[in-house]
Amino acid sequence: MTLSLAELQARMTRLDALGEHLTAMADLEEGEFDFSQPPALGGPLDGSLQGEFNVDFSGGDLGAALDRFEARLADREQQLNVLDSLLYNRKLQEQRWLSGLPVSKGWISSGYGVRTDPFTGKPAMHHGIDFAGKEGSEVVAVAAGIVTHTGSQPGYGELVEISHGDGFVTRYAHNKQNLVEPGDVVRKGDTIALMGSSGRSTGAHVHYEVYKHGRPVDPSSYLARTRRR
Repeated sequence: MTLSLAELQARMTRLDALGEHLTAMADLEEGEFDFSQPPALGGPLDGSLQGEFNVDFSGGDLGAALDRFEARLADREQQLNVLDSLLYNRKLQEQRWLSGLPVSKGWISSGYGVRTDPFTGKPAMHHGIDFAGKEGSEVVAVAAGIVTHTGSQPGYGELVEISHGDGFVTRYAHNKQNLVEPGDVVRKGDTIALMGSSGRSTGAHVHYEVYKHGRPVDPSSYLARTRRR
């Protein structure tokens, strides 16, 4: 029993160290998961049981000590399970959060809004942002989602469309080659195409669009977007 108690103490130390490490990684508020303190418990005692818990364990009852350690271990394991679920759900939400550039390398060559059309020379609405770069450069998903369309579209050339949930859809156009198929699940940062100049294009670039509930919105507000905690 003494050996068992020592093993339980070692397990408790490891669990507490792991819990504190994960809590720091999760950037949780101080005290939300405090593995350095015993759990706060309470509640009224059932009247029918009054007087039945006057046993004195001060004499060093190892059996009672083991029971107490097992209860503490169960509490720590429950806290770790809750923390694990919290971190997993946060990771999923961060994956679906639209942010960052749709290219691994490149620069903005044309913004969102009314501009001079490069083919007609007349004012025209541009419903996306163009990122110019080297032909064959990687085009990446700005958030996790499901590929809903790939293929050639008039004006767009080779196009990839991704649905991210919550009404958000992104499009990546003028690709040299699409690397995904409809139904594919992609993660944030996955390479989905290679940069090209297909369709109505004057050179190698990616035409990037963001749709919210079916309407085009300015993608620039999502490029440097950070998630509020």
